[in-house]
Amino acid sequence: MKIDFLYLNEKDMIEAGVLDAAKCVETMRETISLFGKKDFLLGGPKGDEHGLQVNFPATSDIEGFPLDDGPDRRFMAMPAYLGGKYHMAGQKFYGSNNHNLQLGLPRSILMVTLADVDTGAPVAQMSANLLSAMRTGAMSAMAADYLARKDSKVISLIGPGVINKCAFMCFMEVFPALEVVKLKGSTPNSKSALAMKTFIEKEYPQIKEVIICATLEEACRDADIVSEAMSVTKENMEEFKMDWFKKGAAVFSMGSFYVKDYDRFLDTTMVVDNYGMYDKYMRNFIARGATDEFGKKREWCIMGMHFIHLVNSQKTERKNVINLADIVNGISQGRTSDDEVVMCSIGGMPLEDISWGYECYQEARKKGIGTMLNLWDEPYMK
Repeated sequence: MKIDFLYLNEKDMIEAGVLDAAKCVETMRETISLFGKKDFLLGGPKGDEHGLQVNFPATSDIEGFPLDDGPDRRFMAMPAYLGGKYHMAGQKFYGSNNHNLQLGLPRSILMVTLADVDTGAPVAQMSANLLSAMRTGAMSAMAADYLARKDSKVISLIGPGVINKCAFMCFMEVFPALEVVKLKGSTPNSKSALAMKTFIEKEYPQIKEVIICATLEEACRDADIVSEAMSVTKENMEEFKMDWFKKGAAVFSMGSFYVKDYDRFLDTTMVVDNYGMYDKYMRNFIARGATDEFGKKREWCIMGMHFIHLVNSQKTERKNVINLADIVNGISQGRTSDDEVVMCSIGGMPLEDISWGYECYQEARKKGIGTMLNLWDEPYMK
């Protein structure tokens, strides 16, 4: 049996609408709804794992062995199946190395494969840097539709890189009346912050003011919506203080959210995209021990893990950590008052890559975009 599949490079993906923010937000709404209805499969024995990660050692006696010599140094494979109208299996795979930036490359280089559920044959192979960034940003914006105040005017983008650029595009679809954007980069003169400011002023002239903030506190204070998408080393992590967030704020964390006073989350509405995923993160964290190989204290910095810690330490009940899918499916309420502070952890799942990849694949087929590649006409061995 002949097997062909569609290859879509980054230019093809753009033509196929990978940057269509409004459509991506709605696709994420459908995706998380299916997740809540259990019409999916993820990896692991409980079917709720983010993926399988290859971690590099800090040192090695083997000459030329790859080392963990920078932030986000890893390989990651993220398989999944998503049901509903998608009924598609797939996987996102990427390698990540911060030294890529010195070569003029993104830190991570991502590909997504869509596969036939029954045969396992590839249906499409596509460039996924933009796909992954858009689905991540769209998840936060979609969640904000339920969790942020409808009269929100001020948004803070903490970590003004690609993820938050895509997130902002999606937030503007959900909250077109936003007026002020606060940016926090690694420094007040951050090139990424300056580039984001230029992008916003050019593409969104309705925004009245773009402010580059000198401190994390400045970025958080007075913001109605906070979108966090930082990628930093543990040594450079800044601590968030819960006092910085005003009444009614909605905070969406897609990266690092380092807090020491965990108990302050008890005064907020805690929401997660996948509780089981953060529970597995915490189990892995505990299994690795309290200190790293250099004897330094290890600390987690993912918002959802803070929630897990509060449940595990019996400071709150599991029911008090709300599933985003239950909100989307009308089982739980979203925001219930103008004053509540909402904390929402968006860890990302390959389900989102499959659904958004599927939508781009379907659009590419309609438009005749991409290159058909042949796996075989007949398999050499059966």
